[in-house]
Amino acid sequence: MITSLSRFQISIPDLIPSSPPFIQSSQHLFRQPTNLDKMEWMNRLGIGCFATNRGKRELKTEIDNGGEDFFDAAVMDSSEKPDHLVVMVNGIVGSAADWKYAAEQFVKKFPEEVLVHRSESNSATLTFDGVDMMGERLANEVLAVVKHRSGLKKISFVAHSLGGLVARYAIGKLYEQPGEADSLDSPSKGKRVRGGEIAGLEPMNFITFATPHLGSRGHRQFPILCGLPFLERTASQTAHLAAGRTGKHLFLVDKDDGNPPLLIRMATDSGDLKFISALHAFKRRVAYANVNFDSMVGWRTSSIRRPNELPKPNLLATDPNYPHIVYVEDGNVKSGSCQSTSTVVTEQNTDLEEKMIHGLGQLSWERVDVSFHNSKQRYIAHSTIQVKTYWLNSDGKDVVFHMMDHFCL
Repeated sequence: MITSLSRFQISIPDLIPSSPPFIQSSQHLFRQPTNLDKMEWMNRLGIGCFATNRGKRELKTEIDNGGEDFFDAAVMDSSEKPDHLVVMVNGIVGSAADWKYAAEQFVKKFPEEVLVHRSESNSATLTFDGVDMMGERLANEVLAVVKHRSGLKKISFVAHSLGGLVARYAIGKLYEQPGEADSLDSPSKGKRVRGGEIAGLEPMNFITFATPHLGSRGHRQFPILCGLPFLERTASQTAHLAAGRTGKHLFLVDKDDGNPPLLIRMATDSGDLKFISALHAFKRRVAYANVNFDSMVGWRTSSIRRPNELPKPNLLATDPNYPHIVYVEDGNVKSGSCQSTSTVVTEQNTDLEEKMIHGLGQLSWERVDVSFHNSKQRYIAHSTIQVKTYWLNSDGKDVVFHMMDHFCL
């Protein structure tokens, strides 16, 4: 969950052609970027696999609404604009830049279908403010994007690490029950969407990468502590000192107004916030999880499983098309339909982790297990799974491609 390295930037000489200008909506001023990360530098120089054909299409980012919209310029200039909003959410101490590679690949693969918005409302130290406050900010940011962009009909979320919890809170805020949306001025007004809407749009994919859905409390849920009971107890007691309210939420020690921990409430429909109903509204829910070498988020918490539900080592196998995907649990999703069925868990237990599994387990999840065991980048698996920085985390690109190849449009 903790960012391994900050953004790398390189100054580019004036002789290198500049990219399209960024539009700063708050002041409506144009400016040219002066610093570029290494991948963009290689891209503009047209070196090797980074070379792109910009003669036909041009990818653009537009700074607006506290984040960055990423789209195909040629398509956005046409009368038929993309109708599928993909919201990408960063993890702790992260930023919109963390999803740069994946955003580029999305727009290249689906230029006429998607508009990618890389969220920026919860970056750097703002990620210490707590899952609830971050979720509120993300919800407001999404509403601003929907209001600003015409023609949107569908919405998906792609989130890394802590961002998955933030996105789960945000959709609880943005959820509109069936029938509710018909009375609002929403892009889907006039048609009923089964299961409800998110920000007035039809929910499609909810995808998380290495997200601590069950929190970081418990045996090996925070792997950097090596499963040592003393360190795990100490971490629960001191997490707020390092990560503020977010630390309390992750280690389930928050007791705001005498309520149960926030992550427990987020595994149910809690008052006015319909967390489970919002998740249920999505056609797909997918959890990508690192099997090993992720020092920040354990395998069980990121895949929403009990210990006895983890795949056995002899079942793990490499897919030649996606060399780091070692196991896929389809979650009862019908092939090609993008329609999932719910699997209700009837077991009861007073354990906090079991309560969360019970709540989230009422819905079907596709679980995709990832291993970088044979990669030189395995010790930074938490960042590699999302390709946070291409030249440092490039081995995770097959995971990104797997997500796109199975994306429900």
